[in-house]
Amino acid sequence: MEIFKNRNFTLLFVGRILTNIGDSLYAVAAMWLVYNLGGSTLYTGLAGFLSILPRVIQLFSGPITDRVPLRGLLVYTQLCQALLLLIVPFAYYFDFLTVGLVLSITPILTTLNMWFYPAQLSALPKILDKKQLSQGNSLFSIAYQGIEVACNAVSGALIIVLGAVSLYLWNSLGFFIGALLFTQLRIRTSNTNSTNDREKPADKNEGNHSVPARNHVKSYISDMKEGIRLIVATPLSRILFGVIVINAAGGATFTVMPAFANSLGGADIYGFLLMSQACGSLLGAILAPYMKLERVRLGYLFATAFCLAGTVWFLSIFGHYIWLVVLVYGLVWFPGGVTNVIVNTVLQKGVPEKNLGTVFAAASAISGIVMPLGNLIGGSLGVIAASSTVIAGCGITVLIVGICWLLDPVTRRLPAVEQVDTSWFASASPASASASTSI
Repeated sequence: MEIFKNRNFTLLFVGRILTNIGDSLYAVAAMWLVYNLGGSTLYTGLAGFLSILPRVIQLFSGPITDRVPLRGLLVYTQLCQALLLLIVPFAYYFDFLTVGLVLSITPILTTLNMWFYPAQLSALPKILDKKQLSQGNSLFSIAYQGIEVACNAVSGALIIVLGAVSLYLWNSLGFFIGALLFTQLRIRTSNTNSTNDREKPADKNEGNHSVPARNHVKSYISDMKEGIRLIVATPLSRILFGVIVINAAGGATFTVMPAFANSLGGADIYGFLLMSQACGSLLGAILAPYMKLERVRLGYLFATAFCLAGTVWFLSIFGHYIWLVVLVYGLVWFPGGVTNVIVNTVLQKGVPEKNLGTVFAAASAISGIVMPLGNLIGGSLGVIAASSTVIAGCGITVLIVGICWLLDPVTRRLPAVEQVDTSWFASASPASASASTSI
């Protein structure tokens, strides 16, 4: 493919694959380890809560993503994760591994990912032409979901054969190699560096170090507000608020999944369910560029996609055979694979390059801000109700969101992807008049 002739993209892509292997195996190993050490969905709910809570940090990390060298950010986040993962095998070897230790490591690892993934997405427009962005996003999604498929397919067997603790050790190695690859990246610097522009006037005050520092803080806060405004203050926020609810339902489902899989057979079924989920998302990401969806209005696209997803979500628990449950559950995630590619392309086309890191961080933080609550609710409900009942209730919730999008006139009027550019974000925002100079 032509896009792989770009050395920087190839390095970023291969590095993403390696780190996604670490993330995928860790996600499976951590939830299963916590469930076994704690013996209750309350602990898996707490693990999910702690793994998602750091998303809030992205509201504050975004402006830094736009200011610091992306290569360094990619390298050091991977190195830190590699070292943290080694704590679990070390604790196991010296016989002081507890559910509390696993839970304490979880939010730190997730926090590092909150810096890593926005940095990757922000790097794409700096190494690719605009006409290649859709393909680049699709390949990133394919890599992410493809790795999940492969890892989840063998994760159940790996847990049985090697043990969950051993997966931590192999994950660490993947992060070390990923960091090494990222050191070879050459990412161009944006021509419009808002930080430098804002700090230049302060240089006139020689000898007064407090002025540049004060201006830097004001500039940081201003950039953070701008990133949030570009997401929240446009009609696109209707989609965002619906995704918040959907992510909460996903968090609750993920929390009870170990118990649901255990009722069907054990760790191997857990791996197959996660593999099926990744397969559905992967298929959606692969087909998205070929479905001509850039011509479909965003509101109708999201409403239709998640009405279908919610319906299948609800039906997924009613299969009489395990293979049927696994198959239907995978179909739940096909619409999400499609819409992830679409929404990333919308942001990369419509948001000014200098704000991309801030916007991606804000979008991820806001869309996932209630996932910790979803994890806790799912874990709590899993104690008093069957895990299958919790999953069915989550499906109904997603269906309701899709119907609300379909009925909302503002959502229905959202443009198609091919109509989105920076001028749409400017004109769609109520604050566009006062912020036009920054857009």
